[in-house]
Amino acid sequence: MSRFARGAKRVLPPLALLATTSGALYYMYRPRNIPGYEGPVVPPPIFGADGTFKLPRFPRIKSRLEQIADLKKSNTGREEDEYDILVIGAGATGSGVALDAATRGLKVAVVERDDFSSGTSSKSTKLVHGGVRYLEKAVWNLDWAQYELVREALKERTYFLQTAPHLSMWLPIMLPLDKWWKVPYYWAGTKFYDFLAGSEGIESSYFLTRSKAIDAFPMLKQEGLIGALVYYDGAHNDSRMNVSIGVTAALYGATVVNHLEVTGLVKGPDGKLTGAEVKDTIGERDGKEGERFGIRAKCVINCTGPFTDGIRKMDDPGCKEIVAPASGVHIILPGYYSPGKMGLIDPSTSDGRVIFFLPWQGNTIAGTTDEPAQITKDPLPDEKSIQWILNEVSHYLSPDINVRRGDVLAAWSGLRPLVKDPKAKNTESLVRNHLIDVSESGLLTCAGGKWTTYRQMAEECVDAAIKEFNLKPKPILNPPMVSGTENVIDDATLDGTCQTHRVRLIGAHGWSRTLFIHLIQHFGVETEVAKHLTESYGDRAWTVAALCRPTDKRFPARGERISQLYPFVDGEVRYAVRHEYAQTAVDVLARRMRLAFLNAQASLEALPKVIDIMADELGWSKKRMDVEWRETVKFLESMGLPQPLLSATRKQVEQGKIDFKSLLEWRMYSRHDKPGPEGDNQ
Repeated sequence: MSRFARGAKRVLPPLALLATTSGALYYMYRPRNIPGYEGPVVPPPIFGADGTFKLPRFPRIKSRLEQIADLKKSNTGREEDEYDILVIGAGATGSGVALDAATRGLKVAVVERDDFSSGTSSKSTKLVHGGVRYLEKAVWNLDWAQYELVREALKERTYFLQTAPHLSMWLPIMLPLDKWWKVPYYWAGTKFYDFLAGSEGIESSYFLTRSKAIDAFPMLKQEGLIGALVYYDGAHNDSRMNVSIGVTAALYGATVVNHLEVTGLVKGPDGKLTGAEVKDTIGERDGKEGERFGIRAKCVINCTGPFTDGIRKMDDPGCKEIVAPASGVHIILPGYYSPGKMGLIDPSTSDGRVIFFLPWQGNTIAGTTDEPAQITKDPLPDEKSIQWILNEVSHYLSPDINVRRGDVLAAWSGLRPLVKDPKAKNTESLVRNHLIDVSESGLLTCAGGKWTTYRQMAEECVDAAIKEFNLKPKPILNPPMVSGTENVIDDATLDGTCQTHRVRLIGAHGWSRTLFIHLIQHFGVETEVAKHLTESYGDRAWTVAALCRPTDKRFPARGERISQLYPFVDGEVRYAVRHEYAQTAVDVLARRMRLAFLNAQASLEALPKVIDIMADELGWSKKRMDVEWRETVKFLESMGLPQPLLSATRKQVEQGKIDFKSLLEWRMYSRHDKPGPEGDNQ
């Protein structure tokens, strides 16, 4: 062997090791353009040379009454008035289908018997994720379908950050480890998760020593803790995302109407669907009979989640049920139970289920359970599930922290619509992702899936509708000024193909992480309020703040809080009514503001103020205001409002005469002076 060969033999292995190590380090720590962290595509308004300040001018959406009038026009008998697509259900999937179809130039309508996101879509874990545990199952079971599901979800996760950066965020999630053998196991799993995310990921997962894990998550139980792994996933404000999808669809020309119930499906002489009969349920709240009329469409799409089989049986009473609903209970705890910017996952609870523990809207969300359930409109969270979550939470928190039942500020149950393929030979097997089915009469059903993949589900659903019903997408030559500028500044080319992975939702164009500062400097709102408004409405925070009444105080100059505990303000109620189709107090408290999901008792206390503002906006009678009180209190029972408060009257709440002494919360705190150990009052 030559001297050169011997030298090469000695040098090449360390060089190869160095190159491999360097490559791995560069991959993990390379500079990245993080989705959702870009600057605004539309700059914020500034003061002119003469000191004037012009607020952004955003396009107006049609009112609910105007949208209903458009629906009625479809019955004129003229083909040009007929809808290409009628979507039943305005949850994440139905609203997503409406936006996809509208941005392809199709004429689309979506109707919802309750409100946007009134069902499962508002009761999620608030995560936008690929699913670490799905990946684990895919590897151990060699399940290609699970693997593909994770890959698809990770790609969709990025689209959330790009199209709605104000409503989505990256969230580090900690995995506490109690055995040394788990370190390489979970390290390999999280690194594989990073690898699958590829360029669509954010920071790489990393290991924390025991001391650093405790520093990052001080509430963590130290006994048996040897360290933790941290990986990144997405989180979002689910019902506000849903509302934004629906309103964006309306801006692109879709007819979008909530509180409009489908009472029957209409078929032609050939047995094929030609539309639906609907009833306006808002009139009933005013003591009137709900108006009924028909809607004609070439294609009817069923996107009703857990209620899918109800619409399918309108079409074919003898059809087999395909939905197997599972109940997922979540609870809300005070924010001090978790760090403000880090979540936690326990992948091996006492019965093998996974539980999440996440910061959300200033509080802490914990869940979820997974039990077979009956389909009901507002399912109640059962005490057994609440206690199970509290018990599991206590296992990984420091033993000196007493996890109390009275700390549960809100609790709810969401129905996950797992589905069975009606055409599969084994009808007992559940579809892991989602299902698209067309009945003999032409009812197209899109069911299953999860929040993270709503956009892809909608794309596949519209593709199927175009193929099945020979619909004709077309380019949109004059897109609406969603951004408030002459042209919509998006990467989307509205040429008739699916562009929803590029179409930014309402509020996204002018949003930036410093927008709240401009809002404070112009309107004089509190910092906490300004951050909340920009993170909930994006650039539409300008409009919301403008709708806040002046306070006549030195500071804040605008923004009267609906609840002193949270940064929700009066302008949000007006904005919800004028620009987001809110028709009931529950629409505002639960789906626009989220207060009902954060604190059921605070919602009860805020209810009089919300009803008064809505009554002023919508011209409600005293009788209608009483209806709103009763219906909202009834709804708050499904959000965990304690039983003694369900009989509270408006007068009692306004005068502060509710007897809280019967509640768990009353006994949790020291409310009276007691003699200390040396006779002093403590």
